[in-house]
Amino acid sequence: PDPGTLASVLTEGVKNTIGDSRVKVTYEPEYVPAVPPAMPDIPPEQLAGMIKATVKVEVLDSNIAYLKIQHIIGEEMAQKVGPLLLEYIWDKVLPTSAMILDFRSAVSGELSGIPYIVSYYTDSEPLIHIDSVYDRPSDITTELWSMPTLLGKRYGTSKPLMILTSKNTLGVAEDVAYCLKNLKRATIVGENTAGGTVKIDKIKVGDTDFYVSVPVAKSINPITGKSWEIDGVAP
Repeated sequence: PDPGTLASVLTEGVKNTIGDSRVKVTYEPEYVPAVPPAMPDIPPEQLAGMIKATVKVEVLDSNIAYLKIQHIIGEEMAQKVGPLLLEYIWDKVLPTSAMILDFRSAVSGELSGIPYIVSYYTDSEPLIHIDSVYDRPSDITTELWSMPTLLGKRYGTSKPLMILTSKNTLGVAEDVAYCLKNLKRATIVGENTAGGTVKIDKIKVGDTDFYVSVPVAKSINPITGKSWEIDGVAP
């Protein structure tokens, strides 16, 4: 008689059957499908202000940079506010001798942001195959490669890089951590990450208010041949 309880029972049943905690059944009579927002038509200064709210930057003792990132912006946004980000964030941390990337609260991000972040910690040549993402609805595999040119200077490959993770680190941030870990460019410190996915679809069940959330894309690392999904990234 209680749809919410039924959804919980179904979710447990699915988890026990297929062993994938990302698949969920929910009862949502008020659910409205989210439409991806268009790039806001607001001044770059205002956009940069929004990004600053999700990034904390400081230089710690011993000349160590600390960057706390909650959302990984995509290529389009990076190009629009890039010069302001350089001034506010990158120019401050570039002269440091080591860096800490804090992904413990990073729960969202854009796939196109992965090559951007990874490229700042790798060389311009040779180009590196970072990741492959298979999208099931379109049946297309997208290869992500490091970028030969970037806005601003690279942090380089010799200075130590630590990535802090937690059980809440989710999705695109997990991908960045896994890529840099397997390129042997970063040391992962903290907790095992959530084991999310790069893309989830919410599918309506018939003519009901029940929905099934299902991963519809898969990240496959070219170095390991495996994915960080389900199991997460181990520190």
